[in-house]
Amino acid sequence: MDRTYASPSSQNLTAIATSADNFASSSSSPTSMSAGSHRSVKIIPLEHPSTNTTTSSSSSPSVVSKWKARMKRMTWIEWIDFFFPCSRWMRTYKVNEYLQPDLMAGITVGIMLVPQSMSYAKLAGLQPIYGLYSGFIPIFIYTIFGSSRQLAIGPVALTSLLVSNVLSSIVDPSDKLYTELAILLALMVGIFECTMALLRLGWLIRFISHSVISGFTTASAFVIALSEAKYFLGYEIERSSKIIPLVKSIIAGADKFSWPPFVMGSLMLAILLTMKHLGKTRKHLRFLRAAGPLTAVVLGTTFVKIYHPPSISLVGDIPQGLPKFSVPKHFDHVKSLIPTTVLITGVAILESVGIAKALAAKNGYELDSNQELFGLGLANICGSFFSIYPTTGSFSRSAVNHESGAKTGLSGLVMGIIMACALLFLTPVFEYIPQCSLAAIVISAVIGLVDYDEAKFLWRVDKKDFLLWTITCMTTLLLGIEIGVLVGVGVSLAFVIHESANPHIAVLGRLPGTTIYRNTQQYPEAYTYNGIVIVRIDAPIYFANTSYIKDRLRDYEIEKDESTGRGPEVSRIHFVILEMAPVTYIDSSAVQALKELHQEYKSRDIQLAISNPNREVLLTLARAGVIDLIGKEWYFVRVHDAVQVCLQHVQRLNEFPKAQEFLTENKPSLFQRLLNQRKDEFSQPELESGFQESFLTKGADPQLEPLLSKKP
Repeated sequence: MDRTYASPSSQNLTAIATSADNFASSSSSPTSMSAGSHRSVKIIPLEHPSTNTTTSSSSSPSVVSKWKARMKRMTWIEWIDFFFPCSRWMRTYKVNEYLQPDLMAGITVGIMLVPQSMSYAKLAGLQPIYGLYSGFIPIFIYTIFGSSRQLAIGPVALTSLLVSNVLSSIVDPSDKLYTELAILLALMVGIFECTMALLRLGWLIRFISHSVISGFTTASAFVIALSEAKYFLGYEIERSSKIIPLVKSIIAGADKFSWPPFVMGSLMLAILLTMKHLGKTRKHLRFLRAAGPLTAVVLGTTFVKIYHPPSISLVGDIPQGLPKFSVPKHFDHVKSLIPTTVLITGVAILESVGIAKALAAKNGYELDSNQELFGLGLANICGSFFSIYPTTGSFSRSAVNHESGAKTGLSGLVMGIIMACALLFLTPVFEYIPQCSLAAIVISAVIGLVDYDEAKFLWRVDKKDFLLWTITCMTTLLLGIEIGVLVGVGVSLAFVIHESANPHIAVLGRLPGTTIYRNTQQYPEAYTYNGIVIVRIDAPIYFANTSYIKDRLRDYEIEKDESTGRGPEVSRIHFVILEMAPVTYIDSSAVQALKELHQEYKSRDIQLAISNPNREVLLTLARAGVIDLIGKEWYFVRVHDAVQVCLQHVQRLNEFPKAQEFLTENKPSLFQRLLNQRKDEFSQPELESGFQESFLTKGADPQLEPLLSKKP
């Protein structure tokens, strides 16, 4: 289907006079041009959707109906996989291929987990036994209900610091209530994670940018390292999540400094860092990375057993046996623990789900983020009835698990079995572990959280993200963890709002030899047409950015570039074409702004044209009456269609510069009409190219879509 648009003919004087008489109406409708020798312009008709809301809703089914349809299609095997994700790898388990690497990976990470669990429990202000509990029950629960096959869950440094920070402000760590609140916190974190998974709200964490997380973890690494310094220095320091009180406390107690724990702790730290480095850089020595924590514990315990140094503090008595079932208590403190619950859940999603997705991609299987979050939540809920504190996925242990060749969740079961053996048989030995050895394990682990490379990358790529990283890092160091995260997220959201309220808007020009229109700043060779501005809005239009868009459109109307303009010479802008393909959404405020813009343009004899709006946007405009207000004939499928129509109108304006006078004066004489007649007429390709020489032969097909003729 073609729309036919005619140019005024030099061979029909009466038609020109008629065109002058009807000029006013032709300026508002592209189809009201004179009859003469017509040249058809090929234009794809735009299908206007019905404003019937029932039709629209039926074409896009609701979330509930989608879930119902999905449930009806699910087989019994899919239902088992849905409730027990472990069945996916159990059904396809290849014993000859998977068993050996799973066993090796499980043993490797299990040996690494035992000393780390005790170290992180001490960081959280708890007895080491609760770290062992936290590395035992959650592993089995997650293996059944989690979807990742390589993720190693248990206590981690960042979560331990968050637990210590919030609970130490409520009660003294030596009080029994401190431990009971840590267990209650695990239950709350688990419930919150499961709730988010069931409501499929994991997408909310996307608002926390990677720059915020990197800055937060970098600052937290310094705080954790300084918090563990007391085991190196041999005296107590203030418990705080702010760097200044920690530094002041360390300096104030310098007179109590003890050499033996410092020398021993520094030696253990050097051994750990060396083994970690060799394990990372040399493939044949990668077992050293996992063996580091165990080496530090064995060496420290052996030294203490032989020499019995009185100045080195030991872990002390650890209860033997598996944890007993008990219900969390003190629910009257739930309200004060909610902020930390949200924060720990956020960290869990960003750390665990992030690394789980990366490992799933490397190992060639799909992972559901919400299922992953549900598995983590259930592990915390069930674990809270066996005296754990909040657990999540570990970056370091998961990386070692993957590097050790883990193929399925069986490696997690092996870790749990090793932890059970440690609880049943090895706790009498653990009481001789030096505290400085456990501190060295924590410090060597958090050194990897200091993300200098990320800071350098952000500085090189995006200064705005580097500023966000710096703000988050500094506020976390100076004002504490909770405030640091809140400030980082707040600034991150402010950047998002600013970008959304100030969207990218481009002036389009035509690429030579094509009917393609692109940003003139990106493609300097693209040219524009005199009297026409083509603008592309690269964002949804809503209440926050309507004022900015209107201001930019006014600027483009004034700041026209004459150097690249082609076509008939006109003194001002007569047409504004909005390319709306990138506009995915438009709200009521934007609709009202569009109406005001149309009226404003109309008062200045400027016609607004819309190109390529999507169905939902077009339906919103139809319901608001904007389509009828502007005119259906001014909505086009392509920018090129709109340009062709507008060019013919600009040509008419150029031919009849005094046309408006014909409307207010008497009908002009034949002589006056003859004076206004042109001797030569532009053909459509000439109008588009801006050159007056005719390049069309008499045999040219007038229905062919015109392309730009080459400049002689």
